[in-house]
Amino acid sequence: MKLVSWNVNGLRAVAKKGFEDVFQELDADFVCLQETKLQEGQLDLEFWGYRSYWNYAEKKGYSGTAVYTRVEPLAVTYGIGIPEHDTEGRVITLEMEDFFLVCVYVPNSQDGLRRLEYRMQWEDAFRAYLVGLAARKGVVVCGDMNVAHEEIDLKNPATNHFSAGFSDEERAKMTELLGAGFIDSWRYLHPEEVKYSWWSYRMAARERNVGWRIDYFLVSENLRDRIVSADIHDGITGSDHCPVELVLR
Repeated sequence: MKLVSWNVNGLRAVAKKGFEDVFQELDADFVCLQETKLQEGQLDLEFWGYRSYWNYAEKKGYSGTAVYTRVEPLAVTYGIGIPEHDTEGRVITLEMEDFFLVCVYVPNSQDGLRRLEYRMQWEDAFRAYLVGLAARKGVVVCGDMNVAHEEIDLKNPATNHFSAGFSDEERAKMTELLGAGFIDSWRYLHPEEVKYSWWSYRMAARERNVGWRIDYFLVSENLRDRIVSADIHDGITGSDHCPVELVLR
């Protein structure tokens, strides 16, 4: 079973850059998207054999998530059940027979960490939500989690300790989430490998591979033995992020 996650940074824009071809080539059972930047009715993009589910932000042209699936879920929910966190279209949960699939676009702390306080509140609420799901069955969490967890996960750690996505506070929340019973599938299988999933549009960062690994597949501990492979498709363009992949048995 193959799962793919991709922050497309505007699905309408990526749709003009070969998204449909990439979608078909990846040939995944689940494709989870973040930062779709859509409102309902703005784009009709369906694929034969897939159902799709969409969570739109109230603010136009902002945030948003989507999931395409070949397998019909038992249930689908949107958000985490807390109104103050559920206006930006950041979470879709599919309940499958033996696991929950959670697609997430975690809030960015923004320049100067001006949204860090809200981010910390989000992190605690989202972790509690995931722990609640994991008490019922296995959980797969994927998406742009807007944090490079360790120094190996970005090109220039020394100069980014006070930057959004690599602050001590954000990194500590990821440590706390993993400590609550989740596994970073890429790092579990590739403990020393350096590969990135996001590059700034500035200063030819992608061409120079000055990147960050901020897109993840996390799995609950009870799914550890089902992990087959994890990949980061850094050769796929169209967004400032690239797709990441998990294969489960």
